[in-house]
Amino acid sequence: MIEKYDPEKVELKWQKYWEEKEIFKTPNDFTKKKFYCLEMFPYPSGKIHMGHVRNYAIGDVIARYKRMRGFNVLHPMGWDAFGLPAENAAIEHGVHPAKWTYENIEYMKRQLKRMGFSYDWSREVTTCEPEYYKWNQWFFLKMYEKGLAYRKASFVNWCPSCATVLANEQVVDGGCWRCDTEVIQKELPQWFLRITAYAEELLQGCEELLEGWPEHVVTMQRNWIGKSEGVEMDFPVADSELKIRIFTTRPDTLWGATFVCLAPTHPLAEKLTKDRSKLERIKSKYGMMEEKEGLFTGRYAINPMNGEKIPIWVANFVLMEYGTGAIMSVPAHDQRDFEFAKKYGLPIRVVIQPEKGKLKEPLEEAFEEPGVVVNSGEFSGLNSDEAKKRIGEFIEAHGLGEVKINYRLRDWGISRQRYWGTPIPIVYCDSCGIVPVPESQLPVMLPENVTLTGKGESPLSQIEDFINTTCPSCGGKAKRETDTMDTFVDSSWYFLRYCTSKESEPLQTEALHYWMPVDQYIGGVEHAVLHLLYSRFFTRVLRDIGILDFSEPFKNLLTQGMVCKETIKCPLHGWLLPDEVENNRCIKCGSEVQRGRVEKMSKSKKNVVDPDYLIKKYGADTSRLFSLFAAPPEKDLEWSDQGIEGAHRFLGRVWNLVQVNADPLRNTKDRPVHINKNNEKLARKVHQSIKKVTEDIENRYQFNTAIAAMMELFNELSSFRPSSNEDWSVMRFGVRTLLLLLSPFAPHITEELWEVIGESPSILQQPWPEWDEALAKEPEIELVIQVNGKVRAKEIVPAGLSDDELRQRALSSERIKKFINGKPIKKVIVVKGRLVNIVI
Repeated sequence: MIEKYDPEKVELKWQKYWEEKEIFKTPNDFTKKKFYCLEMFPYPSGKIHMGHVRNYAIGDVIARYKRMRGFNVLHPMGWDAFGLPAENAAIEHGVHPAKWTYENIEYMKRQLKRMGFSYDWSREVTTCEPEYYKWNQWFFLKMYEKGLAYRKASFVNWCPSCATVLANEQVVDGGCWRCDTEVIQKELPQWFLRITAYAEELLQGCEELLEGWPEHVVTMQRNWIGKSEGVEMDFPVADSELKIRIFTTRPDTLWGATFVCLAPTHPLAEKLTKDRSKLERIKSKYGMMEEKEGLFTGRYAINPMNGEKIPIWVANFVLMEYGTGAIMSVPAHDQRDFEFAKKYGLPIRVVIQPEKGKLKEPLEEAFEEPGVVVNSGEFSGLNSDEAKKRIGEFIEAHGLGEVKINYRLRDWGISRQRYWGTPIPIVYCDSCGIVPVPESQLPVMLPENVTLTGKGESPLSQIEDFINTTCPSCGGKAKRETDTMDTFVDSSWYFLRYCTSKESEPLQTEALHYWMPVDQYIGGVEHAVLHLLYSRFFTRVLRDIGILDFSEPFKNLLTQGMVCKETIKCPLHGWLLPDEVENNRCIKCGSEVQRGRVEKMSKSKKNVVDPDYLIKKYGADTSRLFSLFAAPPEKDLEWSDQGIEGAHRFLGRVWNLVQVNADPLRNTKDRPVHINKNNEKLARKVHQSIKKVTEDIENRYQFNTAIAAMMELFNELSSFRPSSNEDWSVMRFGVRTLLLLLSPFAPHITEELWEVIGESPSILQQPWPEWDEALAKEPEIELVIQVNGKVRAKEIVPAGLSDDELRQRALSSERIKKFINGKPIKKVIVVKGRLVNIVI
């Protein structure tokens, strides 16, 4: 009787062994070649989900594989621990954000350890700890010194009823999530980081990223930065000395401008508007693109290109942060302007026609494509590109303005009117003004004695002991800044903190220069813009203050697909769990259910699979193996109960194969591999499998095909019948190789079976197997011969024949000659080593 495979018993045994032996601890050996593998750290929301499992399983295979290839591997984990959910939990349940956060961390950490992920927990980072956020504050001070951190008035979401600032996610259908009061825009002083100072460099750096990042992510970075070339020029305000400076990327449409729009915060908006109450209403709607609001000032501007007087409006969709905060509005050729013009009955004039055909007027929507310029004086008849160039030259030559480059990228507003975040290290003194906290006084500690209600000003503003302080400059009375930092600050440098142990100071030059940049970064595409962009910005700032000697933090990026599952819905009871359905009917009411499309796993749609359930039923190795086998890493994974069962069966069969043959496998441990005619097919398959799995891992991590190759090797081993000591030497070679190849994917079972065959643990400390190219080659191949794309013959031929030799073999086949039947041959296509297609 062989021992039955018990995943829980095996996995707990080896997790204990790894922890006791500190197998995953990263040595500080800066002489070895390094590999830094990092998955994006999670927010401690309470439990890991299958998206986490897949993300971390991908990273764990890479880390274990690189370790076996001889690299000094850094594979850390931590917690993006500040954030709004903890504050909301405090308001709803009366629990302190710190308690809620640390309890969640403790639970999720147990889950990650139970999955067997090879993290060096001695380098664990928790961003809500003072040891960590002290450095957020230090970075802020350095940026303040360099003029990269500054304060200005900016708009926030404001609930008049709760008298508080709301995050974007707390605005639901234009109302407050708590009381449904209509949310307005309110201007408050805010702190910003001047990321725009690096706009061009961040854009140029995208070229370097193309070598290791997905092209669509690089494109998203470029589009967010949004470099655009256009012209800046002045539209004089009629009957005054005032001028409105506008920026446009479409100088070819200048003759189509029928009004000018100012941002509500533009300096001229108050000067030109008589009705201040209406202006304040427009300000309260600032930046709300879906609801365009405008106010006619009663004044007119003069278009310098044609001398036409056009009305000046204030509009909520015009942003002061882009360009000059004023635009010439061309409703025929800009959809936002078109919608605004239709709402307020403003003229729409076509000045661009398609290159083929003519626009039907009145327009039903704006024509925004380039075309042929019309109704534009001497520039009529030019195509848009040529007209832009010629008009730009005309404007500069006549002193009307200048050709200029602008960026869509805005400076990063980091102020949050929240408690659970990093305090901003600034004090306000009546005598000295804005004063940075000295580095020697860091960290500015987040006080624990706070009452959170979700109403009123920032919670920190209610804590007298925190607010009232001494000015570091003059020693007089001062007040602290009560805003906290955007949590994106925490995640913009955490990858640097891992480079030294928790006991060490961060930013040690030797360690940073050794470990950075991250060799492989793994995470969801939802972070493809802001997190990555802010991290690239932080890295450049730290380079410029002399801490780093590189510009890009992540050498290679893998954005894994989502984990999806079928949804089930009852017409009366809504979303259902699978066990709430019987015979395709809801067990609550008997209604026939609707099985919806496969969607991203979501608690609200009840299509989640709990990793704890999977581990209890199948084990961590099965959960890992399925998540890696079901789809390539970058593709969405569709959940399948049959798939998880299949992965479990495969591991059970591997277990049985080794256990049944344990004695002879142990007895041949010291015997050299001897290949003969009986075992050469198996030996060849072993070398082919090593090559296939290695190349699949190295080639953009095609784990699904690597696992398929291991399954093929297993089938070959299962069908092999050893009849001599030589055969058993090859059998042992095959089993040993299978366990080594499988170990990064299913580490627990392979550790156990490694011990069963007489090897010493840990399998992770073994070198990755190597293949012999000569032994991996097939001595013969099956040549497929087609005529006009249809298979007409198959022949066994020696491997390694040239294209000409394969062509001759195909044409000389008696069977093929019958199909050709004397007809002229147009061409012969040879797919080397596999196929010949004869076209007649």
